[in-house]
Amino acid sequence: MSAARTDPDDYPYVAVFVQATGIHPTTSRLISIDAVAFDDSGRVGEDLHIVVNPGEDPGPRHMHGLEPGDVGQAPRFSRHLKTLDKLLDARTLVTHDSPFTWGFIVSEARRAMNAAARANRSRNRRNGRRRQRVGHVPRPTAIVDTLASARRCGIIPEDTRIGAVARLVGVDGPDPTASVERAQRPEEETSRELTLTVVATFLELRSRGTLSSYAPEDLTADRFSLQRSTRRVDAAAEKAEAENPGVYSAGRGVRAGMEVVVADDVRVEPDEIISAALEAGLVYAEKLSRQTSLVVSDAVAAGAELRGKAMHGHRKGIPVLSAEEFFAAVSAPGRASAAGGSNV
Repeated sequence: MSAARTDPDDYPYVAVFVQATGIHPTTSRLISIDAVAFDDSGRVGEDLHIVVNPGEDPGPRHMHGLEPGDVGQAPRFSRHLKTLDKLLDARTLVTHDSPFTWGFIVSEARRAMNAAARANRSRNRRNGRRRQRVGHVPRPTAIVDTLASARRCGIIPEDTRIGAVARLVGVDGPDPTASVERAQRPEEETSRELTLTVVATFLELRSRGTLSSYAPEDLTADRFSLQRSTRRVDAAAEKAEAENPGVYSAGRGVRAGMEVVVADDVRVEPDEIISAALEAGLVYAEKLSRQTSLVVSDAVAAGAELRGKAMHGHRKGIPVLSAEEFFAAVSAPGRASAAGGSNV
């Protein structure tokens, strides 16, 4: 469904919640999009809900609430791209977990555009048939991530779904746990509930003065086609200029060539940590490996459980430093860090 077209000047924000057949755009496809345009007070002026035929197995219903028949009869993404362009262009896009949401939107848009280009070349060879024009990659003015914004506020969620994070910031979000009642509700209804939760969470975080906002042109696809900062993607591709001296310790301090991994649960923008690491001659990596020298995570400092990269690093005996400890360590390269590591 879609309300009448509204002016981006009157409704400058658009919240989007998407569902997909998996977690990576390189191996999965978008299956539904729910969106609302809203103003500074949270008043909705335009909305959109679409179901997309991914052209592959959509997976079990409990993942997204859609029946195979709902998906099989739906149009392909290319049929919806122009409509999505009109809604997102010239507005601030608000998402929960922007690498995922924006990553799928960009990947599907480019896939549709490439398919149209191939069809148009074929038409040119056959002479005369009208060219396809499916739209473009949407052009929001900025992208705000409510999950990243919550972390910048010092909130380290154990459950990163929007319903759980909303409750942590004081918003009455839906219970994220599965239930029979929820499973029986239409997908459009549950998706809209989550989209409006993104709106409410955004407004609460904005009132605190802490929002993680990114310019679309500063984002690029990583190897999974998740949209991350270009700085981060480029850093992961850089080669070490010095031999890795091994695992970090407070006594030996930070040394050139050490490999650092940054967990998602940091209170500062990961790019700040990555830039500091590179300036100190360290190597940035996305994944833990036998070469990892240290992990940066604020979970311990926030009194939260270690999860993800920090948990796996700790289990492997790799030191886990908070962002504050890491900045202190790289400010005195080659010397013992005054802060030390959180060898929990």
